Amino acid sequence: MGILQSAPLSPCEAPAELFVADGGSRDDTSAIAASAGARVLAAPRGRGAQLAAGAAIASGEWLLFLHADTRLADGWRPAVDAFMAEPRNHARAAAFRFALDDPSPAARRLERLVAWRCRALGLPYGDQGLLIARTLYDRVGGYRPLPIMEDVDLIRRIGRRNIALLPVAAVTSAERWRRDGWLARSARNLLCLALYFLGVPPRAIAAIYR
Repeated sequence: MGILQSAPLSPCEAPAELFVADGGSRDDTSAIAASAGARVLAAPRGRGAQLAAGAAIASGEWLLFLHADTRLADGWRPAVDAFMAEPRNHARAAAFRFALDDPSPAARRLERLVAWRCRALGLPYGDQGLLIARTLYDRVGGYRPLPIMEDVDLIRRIGRRNIALLPVAAVTSAERWRRDGWLARSARNLLCLALYFLGVPPRAIAAIYR
């Protein structure tokens, strides 16, 4: 199993391979990643390109993608192991339950909305992680080097019926919502998704997102 991007793991939970794709950070990313036993690789800016770069050098039978501002809650490893042990899941992928590291009611409301989106639309985002067999990842074409919507693009190619939700949270930093406002940030995300489904080029959507 390979873990791409960032995963705050204890040594006893360390996977066979741990990669951090660094898109030109100027902080202590490389040192922190190395201290956790990760291999740091330089990658172009943009999450799609970074995720694709990590996957390109991973040799594991399974890949677990995580964003740098997301950490998995306790109990993630048994849930992952159980999913990987089921032979039919080589043709499926899995995401985690969305959660935010904020105690506010606004955070809980957003978590419920994301849970509805996953149930109704079968559309988890990249901040929920992605567990996928290498064979399936390669078959659908993997992450494309898109400036935004790389997660939605891949999920659509996998197919909503082939996405499972694991009963463990992927806890994401709520900094962006606290900074931009809960309604404003959520509305911007929804607008970007709508524009993507309307066929607007990802580069134009990325300018709006920023």
